[in-house]
Amino acid sequence: MASCGNPAAESDALMTRRPKFDHSKECVKCKARNGNIVIRHVVYCRECFLRLVKVKFRKILQPSINEKLDGPRQKSLKASGNLTMGLSGGLGSTVLMDLVAKSYFMRSGPDDNKGGKDHPRKLNEKVWKAGYACYVEVSNAFPGMRDSTADIRAIVENYNLFEFVPLKLEDAFDPSWWNRVGGDPLQSDLGFEPGGENAQEGTTTYATPLDRLRAYLSAMPTQTALLSSVQALVRLLLLYSARSTQSSHLLLGTSLTSLSINLISGIAQGGGFAVREEVDEEWHASAAKAVRVIRPLRDLTMKECTAWAWWNNLTVVGETPIPSAKQGIGSLTKDFIIGLETDYPSTVSTIARTSSKLAPKEKATGVCALCQRPTQFGAQQWKSQISILSYSNHKENTNRISLASSLCYACLSSFTGRNSRSVNRSVKGHDDITSCIPIPLPVWVQSHSSMQSAPRGTGGSLIDHVGADIVEVKKMNREEMKEQIGSYLLDDDL
Repeated sequence: MASCGNPAAESDALMTRRPKFDHSKECVKCKARNGNIVIRHVVYCRECFLRLVKVKFRKILQPSINEKLDGPRQKSLKASGNLTMGLSGGLGSTVLMDLVAKSYFMRSGPDDNKGGKDHPRKLNEKVWKAGYACYVEVSNAFPGMRDSTADIRAIVENYNLFEFVPLKLEDAFDPSWWNRVGGDPLQSDLGFEPGGENAQEGTTTYATPLDRLRAYLSAMPTQTALLSSVQALVRLLLLYSARSTQSSHLLLGTSLTSLSINLISGIAQGGGFAVREEVDEEWHASAAKAVRVIRPLRDLTMKECTAWAWWNNLTVVGETPIPSAKQGIGSLTKDFIIGLETDYPSTVSTIARTSSKLAPKEKATGVCALCQRPTQFGAQQWKSQISILSYSNHKENTNRISLASSLCYACLSSFTGRNSRSVNRSVKGHDDITSCIPIPLPVWVQSHSSMQSAPRGTGGSLIDHVGADIVEVKKMNREEMKEQIGSYLLDDDL
């Protein structure tokens, strides 16, 4: 067969092919044992793979353990508070708890330590004073979901190292839970108008926190907004629980695959301004110490987590999918990325590395009252410019508060989205929401400083507060519009 290469070229001048290690049966690390697993075209034996997972895990977590001080660098690992882990029952959180237990809480034997930084005296020092495993149950809000609290509790108690903290999704609307975690006093009962951008006082129609939760989720205009709202509620419940346990760190079992899915999904839903917080976040609330949100598995793919769970005989409870979840942007993004990762193993790492280089141009102007992530300047104005707006001439309610000015662009888009398909049937035991009843808001929104200090009666959906100026957009009649463009119109006599 004829070749298109240069026959006169020297063999040394030709570019050599990059070797593919997955064509060999030998472990690339120890060079002594046969391989058991292939990770990104590289072959590892079982022993070297398990050691590699621990190295990746500690490489992400340990630089964030010590409190940032102005003095000399600390040589030992010592956190300023306790540790809280957010559990979901899925693969990532199961692997996370196992790695944390074996790396920082279990006493090491003398045979496992060599010396230096791995000396038994240093390894057996407690990095965190206490460990908590927090699980948020969401089954009460959706039909067909099973309560997995007992299963998660059994796994946590099997380690006998962590205190189990069970939560329910409806705790986000429970004032008694808010008082238990040390939340700021609630001065008013706020609710938002379905499909609008305003909040108003008076949501006593709903008797229990569960009724409030179901009303809140039923008011979401799209399935994407419903799922993102659940994720935001779970995240804030974990954060406030971590603060109540005097924890300095909140660990989440987000693998590299899940992180890439969350990054793309978040950007698609308008959360690009807070893309850095999806990777590494330092959360502040009131005058309490900051809680660092760390994802120690963000260098491990789903395949690596699965292999760790298999070789360590871990029990994975599994996450029950939320009904109609496949219709949301997050689920579609997950199917796309996992399918792409099958043929191109570097897909998720490329997404994560690229996203880590992104940063917003401008500084944050505040904190979102709902998700408590940074907000950008002019989000409400931008939303009004790209949306089809409706106007009404009804009398202004004196109890209305501008909710839109206190939200980030992603949360604002979730509240004001439009879809002909209702999500009410996805929520257990709740009928369609009528527009005359205000929908309850989570307790942390009601205690947010912008909600407490906002003047009543100024909550128009098209009013934006920029410093001391108030910019109002209102509907113009035909005469006013003609007056604005009159100088550009030709005379009828011409």
